[in-house]
Amino acid sequence: MSNDDVKDLIQIFIDSGVAEMEVKRGENSIRLRRSFGQAPTAEFVIPQMVAQAPQVSVAAAPPPFSSVLPTVAPPLPTANDHIVKSPIVGTYYDSPKPGDPSFVKVGDHVETGQVLCIIESMKLMNEIESEVSGVIAAKLMENGRPVEYGEALFAIRPR
Repeated sequence: MSNDDVKDLIQIFIDSGVAEMEVKRGENSIRLRRSFGQAPTAEFVIPQMVAQAPQVSVAAAPPPFSSVLPTVAPPLPTANDHIVKSPIVGTYYDSPKPGDPSFVKVGDHVETGQVLCIIESMKLMNEIESEVSGVIAAKLMENGRPVEYGEALFAIRPR
């Protein structure tokens, strides 16, 4: 990978808003990860290709993501909150399609059976519905992030 390739990947990472990205090209790899609470960093490791070529390892910190990272940590769920968990493995989406508003946001009142999000699994879009009526106390998942079975998605404060 050339320096221009690395710069392009960093710009794609910054523009995308994803939490983590890893790209492998042959023996070269780059992993970029956002870390809430400290400045994001990137690690690049280019393995030695031929005996004469030195091994290169570079660490860089891209500019702060003030427009992407929240300035205040979301509220943590309390013991009385109902936790909505993922019933399947897939990719979490908080709106019906890119650019549309989220199904719900923190502070919204929801009813039993109301759609909270979509989890894409095996190219099928599965609507996840609220199991209780109440107020969204916390959104515990990032849009576009892979989810595991049983992973917490929302905390709902029941009425």
